[in-house]
Amino acid sequence: MKTPAYLKKGDTVAIVSTARKISKETIEPALHLLEKWGLKYVLGETIGAEENQFAGSDALRKKDFQNMMDDPSISAIWCAKGGYGTVRMLDGLDFSEFVKNPKWIVGYSDVTVLHSHIHTLGIETLHAQICENIEKKSEEARRTLYASLFGENASLNYISEKHSGNKFGTAEGQLVGGNLSILYSLCGSASAIDTRGKILFIEDLDEYLYHVDRMMLNLKRNGMLKNLAGLIVGGMTTMHDSKIPFGKTAEEIITDAISEYNYPVCFNFPAGHIDDNRALIFGRKIKLEISEKIELKYL
Repeated sequence: MKTPAYLKKGDTVAIVSTARKISKETIEPALHLLEKWGLKYVLGETIGAEENQFAGSDALRKKDFQNMMDDPSISAIWCAKGGYGTVRMLDGLDFSEFVKNPKWIVGYSDVTVLHSHIHTLGIETLHAQICENIEKKSEEARRTLYASLFGENASLNYISEKHSGNKFGTAEGQLVGGNLSILYSLCGSASAIDTRGKILFIEDLDEYLYHVDRMMLNLKRNGMLKNLAGLIVGGMTTMHDSKIPFGKTAEEIITDAISEYNYPVCFNFPAGHIDDNRALIFGRKIKLEISEKIELKYL
């Protein structure tokens, strides 16, 4: 995997929205944070743009992202907002210049579309908090974002709490994944990731439990769960049930889907739609040790 150049003081970060609309006022705390870190920023045309729920038309969002990818003065692209819409502007993007001169793509949730597609191109990306609500997230969410962007990898070893559903063991492999709903939606497309021998991270928000079951079975039937080195489950946040209860929690549904496999598994990892949304470098090789405590180390 190619690693984009780490940032240094004075570098410029582009702020764009590939999905839902967002105002400049909403991301002011993120802009102040970049300034505090000694970075410059440039706002894309999508910030403040509006077409129904989207940050401008598909064409505008595509053009904005393409311009930032191709601009040699831009060192990273930080997505301002998630929601839905990134997949609508993905096809037709030209990654030829980006592959030659990669830069950090930062975000999570709907930005999983970009993480997944860019992984197929052999380039690392950064699963981390979007601009929106960065000031409301944990200090660790901001610290690990900084450390990832500036290459302070020694400070990116994570320890997580034990969970009754964890399966003990040690695994090594590339870290991949993101939002479960997005990974599910990309199955069968050119943007779907090859998970064989890798450590898969999943998280989700605001889903019905029966749909979590549907998505996990889809991943299983597509062969995405069979040959993993390990599985990391982040926040499964604000799950919903039907009038007739499904009968299992999201964690139990996931456990059922992988019950026949023997790789290590951990739940409640500090990443996803939670306050403690720590940054994860996708495509980077990691060592995952799961026992009475969970430890993730970059290799």
